Amino acid sequence: MQALNPTVLVVGASGRFAGLVVPELVRRNATVRALVHDPANAEKARMLGASEVATGDLRNRRSLERAVEGVAGVFHIGPAFAPDEAAMGVAMVEAAAQAGVQKFVFSSVIQPTNTKLENHASKVPVEDALYSTTMEYTILHPANFMQNIAAAWPSVVEHGVFSEPFPKTAKVARVDYRDVAEVAAIALTEARLSYATIELCAGMHSREEIASIMGEELGRPVFAGEPTFAEWAANARLPYSDRQMQLLAKVYGHYADYGLGGNSLTLRTALGREPRSLRSFIRNLALQTAHAT
Repeated sequence: MQALNPTVLVVGASGRFAGLVVPELVRRNATVRALVHDPANAEKARMLGASEVATGDLRNRRSLERAVEGVAGVFHIGPAFAPDEAAMGVAMVEAAAQAGVQKFVFSSVIQPTNTKLENHASKVPVEDALYSTTMEYTILHPANFMQNIAAAWPSVVEHGVFSEPFPKTAKVARVDYRDVAEVAAIALTEARLSYATIELCAGMHSREEIASIMGEELGRPVFAGEPTFAEWAANARLPYSDRQMQLLAKVYGHYADYGLGGNSLTLRTALGREPRSLRSFIRNLALQTAHAT
């Protein structure tokens, strides 16, 4: 960007993942305008480092047009498994392009052309919309987020079992979303990642390997569980509709049949350092547990 202190709109800035992008942008002297759906989340966005807050709805084009006024860049991540995720993403791209936004970073998904998985395929129209603009786009293809392991951590500590609803031998590519956030911030404040489409993966591990790492870091055995999807979902208690749970079941079914491939080369290159490892992520969780007891 030409501006020394660019203003960047972060969609869902108070959320679990987009919220990680905010401090990375602030660290690079960007001014962050948070886009939140619920005004009650405005203070949370400010605590993360946002200087400005815009209240808007991804389904309301006029609110998006107001949100992008005067910004130099946009970070967009869509709501998981939303039936109109593609339409919301395309609307954001169009609003940004119409407003003369210079840079647009889209947090997509690894292997978006896997059209058997609806939550992957829903990213394709957004990517396609970016190709038909003059904005400097950067498209991120992150693997399965390590933060999903953090959500299961309390159960691991209590029961000594790490469970996911697919075979424990299946290898799945994972990434720490903090690294994704850092790449996004680099793309929004520098020129070197413009027009790049980047696979973001730190490595591939089976659940047997992950459970072994957990046991080593906790200093006691952890076993890899293999629940059915229904059993897993009952314990996970995700805030999803029946349709969203069906889509998630298809994702895990794909992992059961094929795993999830990924390569760390492009993430390492984008960061200019080694990505955060799964072991370091788990070690941090174990240290937090030790400090809390």
